[in-house]
Amino acid sequence: MEYTKAKQTNVNLYTRYKMLSWDFLFYYAIIFLFFTETKGISAADVLLAESFYPLFKLAFLIPATVLINSLGKRKSLIIGNSFLFLSIFTYITGNNFVFIVIGELLSAIGMIIKGVCESNLLYDSLENNEKRGSIFAKIEGDGTSYYYYIDAIAAIISGFLFTINGYIPMFLCLFATILATYLSTKFKEIDEKKKIEFSLVKKECKELFNSFKLLGKSQRLKNLIFFGSLVSAIFLSITMLRSSIMQEIGIPSQYFGIIFAILGIISGISAKNESRFHKRFRNKTLANISLPLVFSCIFIGLICSFSNIHSLNVATVIIVFLVQYIAKGPFYPLIKRYLNNFTNSNVRTKISSAFNFLENLLRFLITFLASSMLRIMTTANTFIFLGCILGIIVVLMLDNMRKKVGLKPEQYSEKDIKIL
Repeated sequence: MEYTKAKQTNVNLYTRYKMLSWDFLFYYAIIFLFFTETKGISAADVLLAESFYPLFKLAFLIPATVLINSLGKRKSLIIGNSFLFLSIFTYITGNNFVFIVIGELLSAIGMIIKGVCESNLLYDSLENNEKRGSIFAKIEGDGTSYYYYIDAIAAIISGFLFTINGYIPMFLCLFATILATYLSTKFKEIDEKKKIEFSLVKKECKELFNSFKLLGKSQRLKNLIFFGSLVSAIFLSITMLRSSIMQEIGIPSQYFGIIFAILGIISGISAKNESRFHKRFRNKTLANISLPLVFSCIFIGLICSFSNIHSLNVATVIIVFLVQYIAKGPFYPLIKRYLNNFTNSNVRTKISSAFNFLENLLRFLITFLASSMLRIMTTANTFIFLGCILGIIVVLMLDNMRKKVGLKPEQYSEKDIKIL
């Protein structure tokens, strides 16, 4: 009874927790301006510092897995959210490039811990029946959707408060991390307690390697992990570039918050309707999310490079961002749903670790490439080159996935399903 009650408590709390802690609040609309205008750091250096973030996540993936296995998901969530608090505190108090890198380190530790165990905590708390996947996707989608709505309000507030003082929205972000940490203490632990043995790092490294070997035997899962990691890395890597292009074409800083708020609401609506995306596009869902994403990058670059009409550039930027945020909303609940299908708790942990590893490796490569481009060309041209390179890769991967992903259960080979 206590075990069942603990699981129900986690399910009931998860949506509220997710909508306040999925990512930073009061942050993304102004962080680029905070670093470049308030702190006086160049756009290329900001992007370079951000490229360290996925490297740090890679470095701490194994230690984070050991921590989660040793302490359990509840305590790990508390620790992860505490590191995010320290990250924002470092951004506020630091005054140069080095402090940003330190903040990225702290943020990476917090996010990698949360990324490995949050969704697994929810999935483990759901009843193991045929509705488990759809219920999981609905709760994930609801939490993600509500986060976008709250983030939209926070973005508007942060944009206007930034014009008064750049530090005000950052202190609000700091408060939000404190609230997220508090909510994480309300979860119940449902894992078996294990002895803390940090000497297991070597064992976990071997386990990660074996996970790639095991998951690689399933063509469906291998393709989903690689493709999902790439699309997620693209979404994450162009965050700063969006702010940079807005600054480049002369959009006033006080409107950053309004624009990102509208985008957040649109993304929230699309996340809320993730099941409709799945039912409408079925096995073409990932293609209908990824292709508009990469081709919109090329389009925004072309318009802003060759047009001198300010109103046209602004309209293009907003329309393209709308397309990207519509695609972003349902992506995360859906990719997690597809990855978790046909799995058990042990395999889901391996999938999460492999996904996070590849996502961060690809994010580093994309962000570092973007930073290097930004030193020798405009943001618009950077969008064009990135869009062309990533567009080719995405098209080739989609073509390879046509007969391997999105099939009916009986159409998969025994080799695809048996290991799961």
